[in-house]
Amino acid sequence: MNTDDVKQAAWRGALSNYGRTLVRIVLGLVTFRMLYQGLSRDDFGFWALLWSVFGYGILLDFGFGYAAQKRVAEGLASRDWDKLSRALSTIFFFYFGAALVIGAMGWALSGPLMTWLGVVADKQDIYRPVTVLFFGGMALGFPLGIFPEVLRGLQQVETANRIAMLGLVANAALLALALWLQWGLMAVFIISLACVLVPDLLAGWAALRAMPGVRLSPALFSRSELLSTGKFSLYAWLNTISNLLRNKTDQVVVGAMVGLPAVALYQAGGKAGEMFGTITRQIADALSPAAAFFHAGGRRQALREMLVKGLRLTVLIAAPLYVGGALYLDLLVRILTGDQAPALSTLIVGEVLLFWYFHLALTHLVFKRMFMMCGQERRLMWQGLGEAVLNILFSVGFTWLLVRRGWGSDAIIGVAAGSVLPTILFGWGWLWRWAAKEAEVPQWTLFRQTLLRPIAACVPMLVVGILCRCLLGPRFGDPRWLPCLVGMTVTGVAAIAGVWGIAMGPEERILVRQKLPKRFRGAAATPKKPS
Repeated sequence: MNTDDVKQAAWRGALSNYGRTLVRIVLGLVTFRMLYQGLSRDDFGFWALLWSVFGYGILLDFGFGYAAQKRVAEGLASRDWDKLSRALSTIFFFYFGAALVIGAMGWALSGPLMTWLGVVADKQDIYRPVTVLFFGGMALGFPLGIFPEVLRGLQQVETANRIAMLGLVANAALLALALWLQWGLMAVFIISLACVLVPDLLAGWAALRAMPGVRLSPALFSRSELLSTGKFSLYAWLNTISNLLRNKTDQVVVGAMVGLPAVALYQAGGKAGEMFGTITRQIADALSPAAAFFHAGGRRQALREMLVKGLRLTVLIAAPLYVGGALYLDLLVRILTGDQAPALSTLIVGEVLLFWYFHLALTHLVFKRMFMMCGQERRLMWQGLGEAVLNILFSVGFTWLLVRRGWGSDAIIGVAAGSVLPTILFGWGWLWRWAAKEAEVPQWTLFRQTLLRPIAACVPMLVVGILCRCLLGPRFGDPRWLPCLVGMTVTGVAAIAGVWGIAMGPEERILVRQKLPKRFRGAAATPKKPS
């Protein structure tokens, strides 16, 4: 693949990331509602608990999935298929050994787990086989889970996303059938696990078909390769842990220092920010395998161009979403929670965390995802751990001060504020200067090229949104009140106008017009034929 091929694959992958995210969000809401209504409260609680364990299973990845993506991208650049065969065989069969351990532990602990979870005696005969099945499926997910990463390393993010979307659609359809026919909890788990594992198998078939010179064999397992790959994997794993500490410890701090009821208030405010973070990281995720390819091939100019363009496009999407979310957060919280009168502290937490995720999009996402693949994993690990530790210290300190001053449940604001400050300090004090150095431009030039116009484009949207809020008056925020939706629509139109007229340049507008149907294209979008 040449440089242009990789760039085009990266941008197509970014677009397909958004398609997969939309499908996952919509089907996730549908599936959640089906299971919530179709299972008993005990069965639903057990299902949710085990799948939360599956989410934390990323910690047992040890960074090798990310390493597989990097190794494949480097192999694609060097065309050294024998070396890539050794690397992938080592990772795959290391995971296979880990899978045997996890499966055995799941079987051995399935009985004690029933006691630890307080499962009543008449339910244990049902839940224990389900637990054994679940941990067995989770174990299989480790070796099979490298195949979507291999596809991404091959610059086939679009293919990986199509396979993942097939799994999501099949999961929703089969779960609906199982609940309608009342097949029971075991069938629900079998379907859910199959719709994770079968797409991974399909990804493996597609990946190996695209690399006929690569083979997987236990004979190719290499301890020296394991140590070499493990060095990068360790740094990637520690970076994942730092992100987990940064993003997921707030609820622990709230529960320990303010009380469990306050966790619900905090989560209600933070849900909009989490959704915003999911949407804005898709471009960064798609660019990381391309960054590994360019770095391995020594194509520094292409890497710099992708860094600047990736950051600009991320902000072009994130800035209007942030302004709209900040203006209409109370409406979003009411829709997400069903609470017609959310607490003021919940709304403040929501605004702070929404800004926090927006700031991550400005200074963290694109640069960190790309340069983790470019030999900077150790330095990025120390940055991530430092930010995570400071996040915890600030959150605990601010919350303690507010609790001491008698703020009660409103002390959750301190936890949110403690998350924002380290991100600002590390983002502008370290990462932004580092990104400008890698882009080989002054910091102000990088700001002007990537952030200035997308942010300036939100001014019309901000003015229109504030006017709508003033005109709608005190009843604003009730999702049953039609004028609220009218206000959001008008604000959205102002956002589109601002992006089109201010953020985008003439060449970008022509490219967009060329993608539209002919009847919507302007004259400027139609290239003139030479006379």
